[in-house]
Amino acid sequence: MRDPLSKTIVTIQPSGIRKFFDIVSEMKDAISLGVGEPDFDTPWHIRDEAIYSLEKGRTFYTSNSGLKELREEISNYIMRRYDVSYQPEGEIMITVGGSEAIDIAMRAMLDPGDEVLIPQPSYVSYEPCCLLANGKPVIIELQAEHEFRLTPQQLEAAITPRTKLLVLPFPNNPTGAVMERKDLEAVAKIVEKYDLYVLSDEIYAELTYLDDYVSIASLPGMRERTILINGFSKSYAMTGWRLGYACGPQAIIRQMLKIHQYAIMCAPTTSQYAAIDALRNGDGDVQRMREEYNTRRKYLMRRFKEMGLPCFEPFGAFYTFPCIKEFGMTSEEFAQKLLDAQKVAVVPGTAFGACGEGFLRISYAYSLDDLRVALDRIEAFIRQLRS
Repeated sequence: MRDPLSKTIVTIQPSGIRKFFDIVSEMKDAISLGVGEPDFDTPWHIRDEAIYSLEKGRTFYTSNSGLKELREEISNYIMRRYDVSYQPEGEIMITVGGSEAIDIAMRAMLDPGDEVLIPQPSYVSYEPCCLLANGKPVIIELQAEHEFRLTPQQLEAAITPRTKLLVLPFPNNPTGAVMERKDLEAVAKIVEKYDLYVLSDEIYAELTYLDDYVSIASLPGMRERTILINGFSKSYAMTGWRLGYACGPQAIIRQMLKIHQYAIMCAPTTSQYAAIDALRNGDGDVQRMREEYNTRRKYLMRRFKEMGLPCFEPFGAFYTFPCIKEFGMTSEEFAQKLLDAQKVAVVPGTAFGACGEGFLRISYAYSLDDLRVALDRIEAFIRQLRS
C-alpha cells in the first residue's frame, strides 16, 4: 500500500514541551512550572465586550483581513507604543494567534531552498514552519555569555547567498532575553547590507522589564523589510481566544492574506470584538500584570542565587533559563528526575533547540504561593544532588 504521509511531516518531531505536561496532568499534587500561559483571567471588560457582541448577534464572518475597526485600533496601538505607522487597509491582517502569522509569512515569502536564520533557543514553531514552507532552517546558537542576545558577529557568519529571512524572536521564549536598541541597530545594518527580510515575533513586547521596548520595524530602513507579528495571548491574558496579527509591507501581507483566505477564512469574530476593547481600555490591565510578573521574576532570581543555581537575568516574557550543567545530566534527565522526586514539572532546554542542552525553562506565570512551594522542592532536589 502506498505511504499516505508526506516525507517532510514525518521528519518533523512533535513539540518537546508537551511530554511533561501530559505526565503532570495525571500526577497528584504535582506543580507545573512549564506552561507558557498567563495565570490571570482575561480582564472582565474584555469578556463583557465579547458577551455583548454575542448578544447583539455578531456571529458572522468578518472580512478575510479582519474587522476594519480592529485593524484601525492595531494601527493606533503600534504607532503610540512603538512609533511605527501601518495602514489598516493593506498592511495589517488579523490571524488565528501569532502562530498562524508565523506560518503564513514563511509560506508567502519562501521558495524551495531559501535559507531562514533562526536563533535558538527559541519558540518551537519557527523551524517546523520553515520546513513546511520548503525553506532551509539555519540555526544560530545563542550563548549565555551574551545573555542569549543575537550578536552581529553571529548573524553575519551565518549568512550565505541563499539567505532570505531572519527570525527575530525577542523578547525570547524560553530564555527571557531581550534585544535593546543598540543590539537591533547592529542587526539592522547587516540586514540591509545583505538585502534580507526580518520576521519579528513581538508577542512578548508588552512583558519587558527594562525602561523602553524597541521594535526593529521602527529603525530606519527596517519597516519595509519587516513582518511584525504580535497578538493578544500574552499581554492581555487571552490565550484561548486565538487572536494575533501581522503588520508589514502591502506586497507581503497581500500574499499572506491569500493563504489565510483558503486555509482559515477569518479569525474568530467574537475574539475580534473583544480585542478592540482590549486595545482601547486594556493598558491598565497590562501594566498590573507586568508589575506582578516582575515581582515574581525578582523572586525567582533571588531564590536561584540563594541555591547557587546559575541564571542570567532575563528582562522579557515570563521565563527564566537556569543552567544545570554542574549536575552532569541532560536537561531531559534532570527534568524527569525532578518530576519523579519532587513532583515539579519544568521544560528541558532542548525542547527549544539543541543548544538549550544544560538549561531548563521555568515559567513564572504562576502565583507567588505556587512558586514558593515549587522552588522549595527544587532547592531540596538540588541539595540532595550535591550531597
